[in-house]
Amino acid sequence: MIPRHHLDPATLVSHAAGALSPEMAAVADTHLEGCAYCRRQLADAERVGGSLLAQQQPGAEDPARGERLRADMLSRLQQPLPPALPAADTAPARPPVDALPRPLQPYFGKSWKALRWRWVAPGVHMIRAPKASGDTLILLKIAPGKSMPVHSHRGSELTQILKGAYDDELGHFGPGDMADLDSDVEHQPVTSPGVPCICVAALDGPLEFRGWLARKLQPMVGL
Repeated sequence: MIPRHHLDPATLVSHAAGALSPEMAAVADTHLEGCAYCRRQLADAERVGGSLLAQQQPGAEDPARGERLRADMLSRLQQPLPPALPAADTAPARPPVDALPRPLQPYFGKSWKALRWRWVAPGVHMIRAPKASGDTLILLKIAPGKSMPVHSHRGSELTQILKGAYDDELGHFGPGDMADLDSDVEHQPVTSPGVPCICVAALDGPLEFRGWLARKLQPMVGL
């Protein structure tokens, strides 16, 4: 399935520059494994980043060229999706059915069956990865047809849908889709009927819940 929601251009630029935390990079790389469009955008950002680096070396003749390259890169990354992806850019070979995405294996192990979910609320289970930086990396499994509390974010959040789906104010998010969110977004995900929604999320700040009960329970969940 071709993803309909992608990494933000600014996130791709940060990733190309090596500026994402290990947790954020793991979620971004999980999306990139299955998204040819974002892989092409990342390659563009890396090429322009190389040019920007060259501009910073001694002997660079035109400092203004770096700013022009940066503006051009962001402009290209913000172009609408192309009608079709080039045949030459194919997704990596599929891993075994029971295998977790490769970027997540250092944090959660190799196998779906080996996961040990922790109950955090009715219909909600979670696994928290050990921190490699100050950011939080979690796997969430949410029962079908469940409404999550309305919340916003004190920082950035990258959420990649692995199985199932949910809907919120930003649209429908299914397997392969990326929710690249910042502090301007307030939403209430509602999982789709049928199967649990499983996603991986990296956060660099706590959530902000609107309801008093969710705020009361927040220290217990640790998000």
